[in-house]
Amino acid sequence: MTTAVDLSVDKDTGVATVTLDRPARLNAIDLTMRDELREIWRRLRFDDAVRAVVLTGAGDRAFSTGLDRDAVVPQPNSPYMSDDPLLRVGPKSNDLWKPVVAAVRGMACGGAFYLLGESDFVVADPTATFFDPHTTYGMVSAYESVLLAQRMPYGEVARMMLMGTAERISARRAFDIGLVSELTEAGGASAAATECAAVIAGYPPEGVQGTVRALWAAREGAVAAGFAQAAHLVSLGNLPADRQAELFAGRSGGAPRVR
Repeated sequence: MTTAVDLSVDKDTGVATVTLDRPARLNAIDLTMRDELREIWRRLRFDDAVRAVVLTGAGDRAFSTGLDRDAVVPQPNSPYMSDDPLLRVGPKSNDLWKPVVAAVRGMACGGAFYLLGESDFVVADPTATFFDPHTTYGMVSAYESVLLAQRMPYGEVARMMLMGTAERISARRAFDIGLVSELTEAGGASAAATECAAVIAGYPPEGVQGTVRALWAAREGAVAAGFAQAAHLVSLGNLPADRQAELFAGRSGGAPRVR
C-alpha cells in the first residue's frame, strides 16, 4: 500500500526519521498524510526504543507547502464551528513529548508551520525558504501565525504573514532571526538534524522528555489563547472557496523577493 509518510527507526541510535513523502506534490498535506502523521506520532509514544525524532520532507524542492489545495474538507454552515484539517497534525498535539528536530530543504510554507511550530528546533540548508501565502489568496493566517509568533520576533512573523507570496525568508534570514537554529551546507540538513537527534537520544529519556514538556509549557498558554480565537477569525475573514480559487488561478508568475 502506498503511504504518504515514511517512518524509519535506527534502533542503535534511538532516532526515528519521519519523512513527508509526496515529493511530486511538494509534500503538500492531504488528508491521508494528515491521518498517517497522527498515527505515527501516537505510535512513537509507545516505542521506548525511539528517544528522538527527525522530521523532514522527501525530495529537494520542499519540506512541505502545507495543506494540499485538492483536499476536500467539509465545513459546518456556521461561523461558530470550523474544522481545521491540520489542527492535530503535529507531535505535541498528539501528546508526544520526545524531542523532534525538523530538517528543512526547499520551501516550507502555510500549513507546514503546524509541523515546524511543534518541532523543538529547526535545521535548514541554504535552499530553504519560508513564507505564508494565506493573505494573498484571501485567507486568514491564524493557527500558523500563533505558532510562529512563539518562535520569531513579532515584526518578522507579522511581515511574513502579511506579505503573503510577495516575499520569502531565506535560510540565512531565518537563521538570523532564530527560526532556524543551524544552517548547514547544501544537502546537509537531514544529516545535521540526525546528528543532533542522536546526541539527545543518548541521554536518559526521563530528563529529556521532561525538558521537552517544560519547554512547551512555557509556550502552550499563549498558543491556547491564540487558538481559541483562530477558528472564529478564519470563519469571519476567509473569502468563499470559489473566490480563493480565482485568486489562486490568477496568481502572477513573477519571482518573489527573497530577503
